[in-house]
Amino acid sequence: MMDPEQWLAQYDKRLAEVASRAKDASARLRQVGGTASSPRGEVTVRVSASGTLEDLTLTPAARGLESDELARLILDTTRRARREVSVQIDGLSTRYLGEGPALEVIRQHLPAGVPAGNDPDDDDYFANPPEITR
Repeated sequence: MMDPEQWLAQYDKRLAEVASRAKDASARLRQVGGTASSPRGEVTVRVSASGTLEDLTLTPAARGLESDELARLILDTTRRARREVSVQIDGLSTRYLGEGPALEVIRQHLPAGVPAGNDPDDDDYFANPPEITR
């Protein structure tokens, strides 16, 4: 049988380790963000860890695009940045939580709305084209 003081010392040590890991995870999650540019560079976006658009940069070349093409580029580029954030969050969450129910809940709420690492291919793009609003 373990001495109560020894048990308490081990418990305190474990709590300190958990608190340290939580602090580290929190600091790393605060640094998460995604940036993406359109294939020809007309559009660059930056999104936060929640997937919220934080910055949008349009180069002069964007002025030569039709409005619907520019809208599509902005939406597609933002989706790519959000996928980048999802991959970062998934990686950090896996590192700190490991596989399990908590990780599955996080994956269900990733900013991109798609599982991390599940980049759509050309077939997916044409089967599910982006919605363009006017």
